[in-house]
Amino acid sequence: MLIDRFMPEFDISEHHLIRVEAPPERAYEAARGVDLARSKAVRGLFAARGLPALARGRRLDRGTITLDDLVKGGFVWLAEEPPTELLLGVAGSFWRPRGGVVRIEPDDFESFRRDGCAKAAWNFRVVPIDESTSIVTTETRVQVPDQDSRRRFLLYWAAIGPFSALIRKQALGLIKDGAERGR
Repeated sequence: MLIDRFMPEFDISEHHLIRVEAPPERAYEAARGVDLARSKAVRGLFAARGLPALARGRRLDRGTITLDDLVKGGFVWLAEEPPTELLLGVAGSFWRPRGGVVRIEPDDFESFRRDGCAKAAWNFRVVPIDESTSIVTTETRVQVPDQDSRRRFLLYWAAIGPFSALIRKQALGLIKDGAERGR
């Protein structure tokens, strides 16, 4: 798996899956084009995360939340192997109100280590069951290099982990819906 290549060691991992009644190519296309803004729950969680920006007078965009939009916001495309797997990465001080996202190049992701910053990898993987059925999985891995930041991150994760899981489960539901409807 691509995620194993880019982040073989990690401090936390979150994994979810869903059965999709669609061929692997269509399931992959739905994953690649998923718009998280189609979920009210995800929009609400992203809005809550954006409250510090509102307090600073910045207006939140209420358009789409696609994987490409996430890249514009600080994620990086690490790798893509259609129709099997795609992988995004992000680095930052996620436990801080602003998130402290650090812009890094995809080629620097594997070697990135900075005290005070975590790095996360997030994939979608399509596993064919037969020609008309697939399993779509998503995994998020986070690695934190220093003890102080790891302690802070784990406290943060204890609070937001269930919401992170909700976002991933909502994403899988949207992918299933899109693939099964042929979108």
